[in-house]
Amino acid sequence: MRKWLREMSPAMLLYLVVILLVALGNGMSDSVLANYFKDAYHVDSVLRGFIEFPRELPGFLCALLIAALSFFGDVRSAVFAQILSVIGLTVLGLFTPPFGGMLVFLFIYSMGQHLFMPLQDSIGMSLAEPDRIGKRMGQYNSVKSAVGFVAALLIFFGFRLNWFSFTTPVKLPFLIGAVCFALAVIALLALDRRVDRRPVARGKKLRLVFRKQYKYYYLLTVIRGVQKQIAFVYGTWVVVDLLMKKADTTALLSIVSSFICIFFLSRLGKWMDKFGIKKMMYVDALTFIGVYTLYGFVVLGITSGALPDVGWPVFVVYTLFVLDRLSMQIGMVNAIYLRSIAYDEDEVTATLSTGVSLDHIVSILAAAAGGLVWKYWGSQWVFFMAALFSVGNIIVAYLVKPDQEREQALAARAQRNATGASL
Repeated sequence: MRKWLREMSPAMLLYLVVILLVALGNGMSDSVLANYFKDAYHVDSVLRGFIEFPRELPGFLCALLIAALSFFGDVRSAVFAQILSVIGLTVLGLFTPPFGGMLVFLFIYSMGQHLFMPLQDSIGMSLAEPDRIGKRMGQYNSVKSAVGFVAALLIFFGFRLNWFSFTTPVKLPFLIGAVCFALAVIALLALDRRVDRRPVARGKKLRLVFRKQYKYYYLLTVIRGVQKQIAFVYGTWVVVDLLMKKADTTALLSIVSSFICIFFLSRLGKWMDKFGIKKMMYVDALTFIGVYTLYGFVVLGITSGALPDVGWPVFVVYTLFVLDRLSMQIGMVNAIYLRSIAYDEDEVTATLSTGVSLDHIVSILAAAAGGLVWKYWGSQWVFFMAALFSVGNIIVAYLVKPDQEREQALAARAQRNATGASL
């Protein structure tokens, strides 16, 4: 690790500090929201699905807000995003508002989180060397996982030793998260002073981007929306609601998955550079299909009484929980694929944010549908449906031609530059 830190520019190191702070803030807030909803508001599966509407609506609005903030540039827009996260999380940490009020501040917090999603990929790829994008993205995500590991340890011991609770008036984990996001604002402002000399989009006009050449990227983001909801909402809900485990258990699972990700993500970035986008898309697809199919059968066994809800079936659920988190990380290949085929580098942030919006349209629908399916059809069908959707990843992996699409994009850039020069 010391070696690749020495290789990084000062701007890239500052960005790592931002990643570190945001990851710690997320670990103290987003990772335990399911327990917060259960302990503080006693929600059931249907209401849990409903909560995803205000929580995921900011993702749907992301592309519009990114376009509106385009005059700020990527880094300053990221500052605005973190300020929103600070406001929303501080209120949730200091008070237990009525359910409707909680949804309002959850929306504000979530808006900051979702705005930062496309910005962090765009800034990270822009700061990376052209021939090391996969490697750098893997390193960024390894740092996130390492910090997530630390946050999960804090959550585990905090709840196990009764330092933290969601039934008390003040929610200390949320306040710690808000402080982290506030420090991220300071780090981003320091980064903003350096990017004049860096290839990070700043002060450039962004817009909503819908190119037919990006159709496979858009399709992948839609599928990802379903997978993400199953992984982070209903995968967690199996542990919290079906197995009746508390925040210390979900924290312990996060500890395990984060620890593995520290090493897995660094290696994953190198695999992307070595094996290429298309092969990694196949790996992404097959892992999701396998994990969700197994999830469905194990959940069916537990709910039908064919399998006990103690002993080895519980450890199988825990293993699938961890594997699901690892599978989600392979999705960074989608952002790398987009950048490789972009017709204009200035479109990357706008296209990523458009993708986030498409992702969240599906996420909102998937959350609501998942809650109803869970209650009326059976929880196993949530996972079987996710496995079926994941077949779409294989279809896209078969259809994409990254090298050919990259050549077409480079030719279009060259033609545009030649036209501009002649004018």
